[in-house]
Amino acid sequence: MNLKEIKELIEMIQGTDISEIEVEREGFRTRIRRGTSFSSRPEEPVLSVEREAPAVEGGPAREPQEVPADTGVPETVPGQIVVTSPMVGTFYRAPSQGAPPFVEVGTEVEQGQPLCIIEAMKLMNEIEAERKGKVLRILKEDKDPVEFGEPLFVLEALG
Repeated sequence: MNLKEIKELIEMIQGTDISEIEVEREGFRTRIRRGTSFSSRPEEPVLSVEREAPAVEGGPAREPQEVPADTGVPETVPGQIVVTSPMVGTFYRAPSQGAPPFVEVGTEVEQGQPLCIIEAMKLMNEIEAERKGKVLRILKEDKDPVEFGEPLFVLEALG
């Protein structure tokens, strides 16, 4: 991506509710994240752009690391799936206060079944299982803040 394309992406998300966008093209991945400034004028958004180096010539593009090393999550074995947060927000285990959690350790889930809710910018986003599995670990507590890509659950793949 060239500078003009990056500027166009920034202009596209300004004035919208989008807080982050990630685009990968020709071995380059660009992430644009909109946050708030900690300056004396907090009403002005701060935009940051992260770029990753291209893949080694002739090799595949570098994939994002599934489980960051500093999360305290043990490495998974084949057949285990780490469900990560697709956004920055607040983690909720249940659909509402006082309601039973969506899942517990040992719960078998189907593809598309809700696992939790991430509240981002006052919007409730259900995070669903991408495939059939059994919940082995729940890595977050109710109302914990979560970051983009942060591990939430470890599932055992079934079927």
